[in-house]
Amino acid sequence: MTRNKNIKEYIDVLGDIPQFLEKYLKLRILTRLKKVGYFCGMDYASPHVYMFEYKISRFDHSLTTALMTWKYSKDKKATLAALFHDVSTPCFSHVIDYMNKDYENQESTEEKTESILKNCKSLKKLLKEDDLSLDDILDFKKFTIVDNHRPKLCADRVDGLILTSLGWTKTLSMSEIPDILKNIKVMKNEDNEKELGVTTPELAIKLCDLNREIDILCHSNEDNYMMELLAEITKYSIDKNYITYDNLYEYTEEKLMKILYSKDDTALKILLNLFKTVTLDEISIKELPKVKIRDINPLVNGTRIK
Repeated sequence: MTRNKNIKEYIDVLGDIPQFLEKYLKLRILTRLKKVGYFCGMDYASPHVYMFEYKISRFDHSLTTALMTWKYSKDKKATLAALFHDVSTPCFSHVIDYMNKDYENQESTEEKTESILKNCKSLKKLLKEDDLSLDDILDFKKFTIVDNHRPKLCADRVDGLILTSLGWTKTLSMSEIPDILKNIKVMKNEDNEKELGVTTPELAIKLCDLNREIDILCHSNEDNYMMELLAEITKYSIDKNYITYDNLYEYTEEKLMKILYSKDDTALKILLNLFKTVTLDEISIKELPKVKIRDINPLVNGTRIK
């Protein structure tokens, strides 16, 4: 991984951070996400399996999703809902969904979102200063520009496409992002909802191509093997009381890894060594789990392309 790179250039292309948003970026419930990797703990996995181009955090994704929402909507409520949409993400992200056997939806940890936001007194204070209430931003799914059912596009989905294509599949370059963002607009879909659509068939095809490459990797033997392996390591460590489930929300991923590697437990050491050094030739999995299908079907000037 090229550690000295970041996604500042992408953030700059999205536009200046609006003044009202800046104070929320300092909240602990959000800054915690700076130490939660976007790629589900695989920053610590075997370099034979993963070679990420960028170091990306869940905070980065939260910010860029919020900036994208603001860029196309200028809606404070939707933008703040976007900023906090991943606030309940634990360390290792979707690995914990694997641990919870939620392969298909990968939403098992989202149930904590409401309680985290409701228990944050500092957030309530800032919202009051902006003449907003917690109810205004609590359910990010009510803003279809922020989140929408597949195969529809939304800020969370488009941002995920960009980040993953930059950092993992490496099928997108920074220089291509301005043209992508320039040709995205808010449109009305067949359900009379606001949806992010594209202005050219060429961009629709490009986004579908980027999405297909991501979907192939997320359904690959090696990715599912590694996700299951880290899920097994995490569950084993919780069962042994080396860590607690709550620690996934309290510690950084780096701290958790240091704790696990410090344990004098032969079985755990074997699992950790496998996670850190396994090669593609050594990976085998008897049956792939039924993982979430990442299909998209963009609107092109208000019409589906297929």
